[in-house]
Amino acid sequence: MARSGLEVQQAAIKALFLREIKTRFGKFRLGYFWAVLEPSAHLLVMLAIFGFIMHRTMPDISFPVFLLNGIIPYFIFSNISTRSVDAIEANQGLFNYRPVKPIDTIIARAILETAIYAAVYVVLMLIVWMAGEYFSITNLVQLICTWTLLVLFSCGVGLIFMVVGKTYAETQKFLPILLKPLYFISCIMFPLHSIPTDYWPYLLWNPLVHAVELSREAVMPGYASEGVSLTYLALSTLVTVFVGLALYRTREEAMLTS
Repeated sequence: MARSGLEVQQAAIKALFLREIKTRFGKFRLGYFWAVLEPSAHLLVMLAIFGFIMHRTMPDISFPVFLLNGIIPYFIFSNISTRSVDAIEANQGLFNYRPVKPIDTIIARAILETAIYAAVYVVLMLIVWMAGEYFSITNLVQLICTWTLLVLFSCGVGLIFMVVGKTYAETQKFLPILLKPLYFISCIMFPLHSIPTDYWPYLLWNPLVHAVELSREAVMPGYASEGVSLTYLALSTLVTVFVGLALYRTREEAMLTS
């Protein structure tokens, strides 16, 4: 019985997903522990540097929970986007099989990164809870919608990066560098309301600000961030995915033959 196109794509994505798991963790003795170690180490360093200061400036807010809900969304976006640049080269031999398409590699990598950091998020939130830090998931729907839109937005950016990186090889090293400044302008280490409102228009164009602040609103009672919007995040995601798919559609054959 012939399989539908969707079933063929699902099988290809599943195979790529399993291959990504083996590539990422198969060669390390500690395996999946490394997935937890990176954000955990990052969180501990930031807590050591800024914990005392932020406790004085935000006494009613748990800084570990605040920071965790900034770092994890940023890591999701950064990893999906940057790992998409070399997605074709890393799986070049698989494209000899007609069912496997370049877009499948991005989907597989996005699923893996999302699964990793969703698990890391749960583990670290449980750890800070056991350490005595207070939080309460007051809006689970908002949290799920925010993360879903963030992943789709990251896939759209990843598609754009993949096409541009494959078309202009010299940009493969340059594109990931563009994401580094976003860490400092995406409200990862500070709340939006700590910035004078005159500067908000310069920050709120960034969809990551909306994703980070909406995530915090969903798990931190009393935390409210004016200016952020789930609608803006959704529109940004729609535009980015559309542009990414349009570029991919026009360059798919050329990417496979070049």
